[in-house]
Amino acid sequence: MKTSKPNNIKTKIGMKIKLLRNIQGLNQEELADKAEISATALGAIENGKSAAGIDTLERIAKALNIELKELVDVSKIDLN
Repeated sequence: MKTSKPNNIKTKIGMKIKLLRNIQGLNQEELADKAEISATALGAIENGKSAAGIDTLERIAKALNIELKELVDVSKIDLN
């Protein structure tokens, strides 16, 4: 069952990417360039409007200098 609740996994991963990007002082275009994806695609991922594939998530993680497992660990993100 699809859900548009803000607590779903793609929303949480998107929020985590945005948080990590901001912590590192990168704008969307800079991170997108480093990850070799379009800024439009990155924006959709960050906003939870698009679910990124594993290859894309791996490129984003590398661009953020973190491990993929760290990027997808959203266990501490709770929007309730």
